[in-house]
Amino acid sequence: MNRNMNAHDDFDRDDHGDFERDNGRDDPPMINVKKAEGLPVIGPLLARIFDKGPRVAVVRLSGVLTDMGGMRKNTLSYARVSKAVEKAFAVRGVRAVALVINSPGGAPAQASLIAGLVRQLADEKDIPVFAFVEDVAASGGYWLACAGDKIYAQDCSIVGSIGVISAGFGMDRFISKFGITRRLYTAGRDKSMLDPFSPEKPEDVERLKDLQAGIHEQFIDWVRSRRGDAIRGSGPELFEGRFWIGRPAIDLGLIDGIGDVRGVMREKFGPDVRLIETTAKPPFVPAFLAARSGGIAFDETALVDGAIAAVEDRALWSRYGL
Repeated sequence: MNRNMNAHDDFDRDDHGDFERDNGRDDPPMINVKKAEGLPVIGPLLARIFDKGPRVAVVRLSGVLTDMGGMRKNTLSYARVSKAVEKAFAVRGVRAVALVINSPGGAPAQASLIAGLVRQLADEKDIPVFAFVEDVAASGGYWLACAGDKIYAQDCSIVGSIGVISAGFGMDRFISKFGITRRLYTAGRDKSMLDPFSPEKPEDVERLKDLQAGIHEQFIDWVRSRRGDAIRGSGPELFEGRFWIGRPAIDLGLIDGIGDVRGVMREKFGPDVRLIETTAKPPFVPAFLAARSGGIAFDETALVDGAIAAVEDRALWSRYGL
């Protein structure tokens, strides 16, 4: 398959190394960029505006994978990033899409939705995708990274954790200590499965493990389908939740090399790489403020839920020393 990725395909960006943000407008007509650069004061600006070289679109995927909202400002969900992904593949003249990933994981369905969208668009438009790991691409974060045709990381990046985890607290003894009685009514035998205020049932745990095994199998199949013959480690070593840093991850075939988005793109496609960022912006109104008739009101429930979510997010990052 010809992806137009030879050494002469130059990707243009500004001289200061800053990402350009796609403004969604058609490009202005060509001018002589070399001559424009020589103009006093406005020369560099004109060169940036009118340069018509090939482009790489950049999408940042940073945060815990969840669609729960609350105070989780830096989170990832299909609803939040899908437009940015679609916009990246629609950039005029785009030759490749770069995913810059920094995620400790989270909801597997959100990882599957986002990665699936990337692959659908890449295959439809025949555009190569490169994934770049910053601090961590673990669990669902690595699921996202596998959407790339090639994966790069830093020497100290954390990669892997191909497994499934569920965690919670048992509060039944706590409420009993304070004389609190749990009243729970259901229609359906398993409706109250793993209720934290009721004693744990062995059959509930077994059911949960069955669900985890199914998700784990989907995760493994996805990694194998995307990494193919690059995988060099054994199944028990790779697919039991362990994680590694950059160089060992290369040896195992989890990633393809060490590098960052700017350096790798310049190395592959020339020194004039132009990177256009289409990353989604966070919502303007904080999650703990809710729309009300007559204006914006303080939402106490969202604030409490968000505070709990922030603790959960912090715990997820801290598993990898971050």
